[in-house]
Amino acid sequence: QVQLVESGGGLVQAGGSLKLSCAASGMIFSINAMGWYRQAPGKLRELVASITSVGITNYADSVKGRFTISRDNAKNTVYLQMNSLKPEDTALYYCNTYPLPRRNYWGQGTQVTVSS
Repeated sequence: QVQLVESGGGLVQAGGSLKLSCAASGMIFSINAMGWYRQAPGKLRELVASITSVGITNYADSVKGRFTISRDNAKNTVYLQMNSLKPEDTALYYCNTYPLPRRNYWGQGTQVTVSS
């Protein structure tokens, strides 16, 4: 059974930084491309960043230059370093496989709240 557990969220002032982690179990992590997704209140879930099994990354335009996705295959973990945070980054952040997130892989997410 695949389990993805997100952590590292919190309340931060605009301009601040957070680093999210997503620990995976029950899957062959190293061969999977992974993505960070977020959902703000009243909005659809959106892809924030992705990383392939060999480390090729891609970002949504809204976070490019501010967020960095990385992975540690030895620890079965994917990270999202978020700098220069803005109030519009406030959302519940999830990780899942990319490009097709699996319905039964969604975890509880980690809340990021950015105050102005």
